[in-house]
Amino acid sequence: MLKILGKSTSINVRKVLWTCVELGIDFEREDWGSGFKSTRDPAFLALNPNAMVPVIQDGEFVLWESNTIIRYLARAYRGEALYPAAPKSRARVDQWIDWQAAELNPAWSYAFTALVKRFATHNDAERIAGSIAGWSGNMAILDRQLDATGAYVAGESFTLADIPIGLSVNRWFATPITHPELPAVNAYYQRLSQRPGYQAHGRNGMP
Repeated sequence: MLKILGKSTSINVRKVLWTCVELGIDFEREDWGSGFKSTRDPAFLALNPNAMVPVIQDGEFVLWESNTIIRYLARAYRGEALYPAAPKSRARVDQWIDWQAAELNPAWSYAFTALVKRFATHNDAERIAGSIAGWSGNMAILDRQLDATGAYVAGESFTLADIPIGLSVNRWFATPITHPELPAVNAYYQRLSQRPGYQAHGRNGMP
C-alpha cells in the first residue's frame, strides 16, 4: 500500500492526499513535520535529504517533491483523465502546475505567513502589502483564465493542475485581506467544493 509521510495540514501533503482521492488510491499516512516527528530524524533524511514533506513510499520506490509526486501518481495509477497523454493537453496541465509553483505560490507566501500563521519573523508591513498586491495580481490572471475556460484552469475538464491551484485558492479565501471581486474564481471555488477530495483535503476545515 502507498505510504505518505507528512502531516495532513501541510498544503503540499494535501496535494498528494487529494490526488489519491481523485485516483481511488488506498494509502497509509504518517505524521511528520512541525508538531510531529521531526523531518531531521536520520530515518526521514535517508528518504528525503531536504527534510521536507511530503515523501511517498510506493513499495520500494521513494519519491519527494509534491508536484512530482502527483504527476507520478497520475501516471502510475491510470490517471490519464487528470493528466492526459497527448503532448499538447499535458503541456497545458503542466503549464498551470508550474505557474502555481513559480508565480502564485511565491506571491502569497509572505502575506499568508504573516497574517494566518502569524510568524514573528514576518512583520514587515511593506513586504506584507507587496505580497498582497502580487497575490491579487496573480489571482486576477487566474480569474481571466477561468472566465475563458468557463470551468477549470486547463480547460473544460478537471485536471491535475486544479489540485495545486485549488489549494492556493483555498488560501486566498482563508487569508484576512481585502479580496478583489473575482467572479470566475468564486465560481471555481464552489465548483471544486463539490468534489469529495476537495471537501476532505482542499478546504482545510473551512465550511
